[in-house]
Amino acid sequence: MTEMSGAECIVEALKREGVNTIFGVIGGATMTIYDVLMDSDIKHILTRHEQGAAHMADGFARASGKVGVCMATSGPGATNLVTGINTAYIDSSPIVAFTGQVNTPSTDSNSSYMIGRDAFQEADIIGITAPITKYNMQIMKTEEIPEVVKKAFYIASTHRPGPVLVDIPKNTQTNTAEVNFPEKVVIRGYNTHYKADPIQLKRAVDLFVEAERPMVLAGGGIIISNASQELTKLAELLMMPVATSLMGKGSIPENHPLSIGMVGMHGQEANKLILEADVLLAIGIRFSDRTTGNLDEFCPDARIIHADIDPAEINKNIHVDVPIVADAKESLQALYSELTSRLHKRDKSVWSKRIKEARDLLGSYSPPEKRSINPQRIISELRRIVPYNTIVTTGVGQQQMWAAQYFKTYLPRTFMSSGGLGTMGYGLPAAIGAKVAKPDVTVIDIDGDGSFRMTEQELACSVMEEIPVIAVILNNRTLGMVAQWQRLFFNRRLTEVDLGYIPNFTKLAEAYGAKGVQVESMKGFSDAVKRAMKSDVTTVIDVAISPEENVFPMIPAGKGLKDTLWGL
Repeated sequence: MTEMSGAECIVEALKREGVNTIFGVIGGATMTIYDVLMDSDIKHILTRHEQGAAHMADGFARASGKVGVCMATSGPGATNLVTGINTAYIDSSPIVAFTGQVNTPSTDSNSSYMIGRDAFQEADIIGITAPITKYNMQIMKTEEIPEVVKKAFYIASTHRPGPVLVDIPKNTQTNTAEVNFPEKVVIRGYNTHYKADPIQLKRAVDLFVEAERPMVLAGGGIIISNASQELTKLAELLMMPVATSLMGKGSIPENHPLSIGMVGMHGQEANKLILEADVLLAIGIRFSDRTTGNLDEFCPDARIIHADIDPAEINKNIHVDVPIVADAKESLQALYSELTSRLHKRDKSVWSKRIKEARDLLGSYSPPEKRSINPQRIISELRRIVPYNTIVTTGVGQQQMWAAQYFKTYLPRTFMSSGGLGTMGYGLPAAIGAKVAKPDVTVIDIDGDGSFRMTEQELACSVMEEIPVIAVILNNRTLGMVAQWQRLFFNRRLTEVDLGYIPNFTKLAEAYGAKGVQVESMKGFSDAVKRAMKSDVTTVIDVAISPEENVFPMIPAGKGLKDTLWGL
């Protein structure tokens, strides 16, 4: 047992969890913690907005596979984290958010600063974040801190990962207590491991043995469980193509002969091929509407095997034939082991030919040449220039989908986007967090001008903290995805989407101390990227594109994969 203040407990507990970086904004309800933090080896990165802190912690977590940590003060500081927390929750990203809070109830009847009295900067962040966190906890006594922090990291990083929030009242930070730091925690009713049911595994293997056109749909769970090698191995064993969701991008190298790209609202050849499958293994995926299109029309002729660590996802959106509740890596290993002893030779030439046709068609999606510079060519050229292991983050909108289509990803944890929540402004702070996690890797935010403006202030953070990233802004001076839908489905009645020419992104970057460059040709773009990769300061590359550009293919709202629009 050791006597220390609550603030000292928090910092010591973080050190014991291996935390070396915290993203956050200081405030009145966290000053005691920050005072102790000054004397520790933990680096604090001062963001310019708490939303940026949450996205940076998220980007750090996705790039590293470790828990990302962010911190904010009480009231508005805490509520500013909400969008970033929700983003992490839907995409199963492990972060722990610490928030300051006003004092807990005191025995001093004259105390005017306590929870429940609407004190200055008080907000019920526990109630607010209950639906969007995996778990949240409020510390009521200083001696609780070591165990609560241990639980927070354990819950955030195990089973299906996700955000955990710890709310810390001011007086629990300043009070002292005899504390003990546990080596591990046991949480009653919290099951971190499900072993695949042998009966369901046998049923899945039976389907695969008889399948003529097997296929895999891989989601973000493959990346979370570090199961990319196992996925590729099973696909090669069965000679079955692999389509991915947006979150699953990178789970198989996209230059692999069995990779057929992304399926869903802006999927390409995978949208056709998946409808031909007779057996579909969906693994680490939650069957989002952006992946399936109309649920009633999704793979109507396929027997579906769904493997996921979260039992709540089984039969939630799609009724499946074989449910496997287990970690993705363990599921793939078990299936491979069983199949190697049961497979018999069968003529797969017809299906193999069909896969090759789909791959050839996928490769034929060359960037249009009708203009000297357009988003498809820009992203294809970016892929050609940058290193194999480059990490890409995106904003949300048209640029997100162009990036998913044209920036081929070869390694897991190198493509990051807000998939479930669709959070504009995610790209830049997530890139900064990823760069902190992987300082020797090139990190690029592919963004739109609308999305970039949501969190542009984090340029100041990247410059002051010396975290050089590259932001490529596909600037169409409009809210592009909304405008596309208005053109296609609202008779071109464009309303409230024109963003105009303000700001000048080159001057904006320079105002923050970053480098800014505006390019008007493919050569100019290539040269700018090459210079940016050598720069020790963040570079913003402003690329003007036509506001009339559309993202195709696409599925109209309420339609199925068979209704994919391939162009105007």
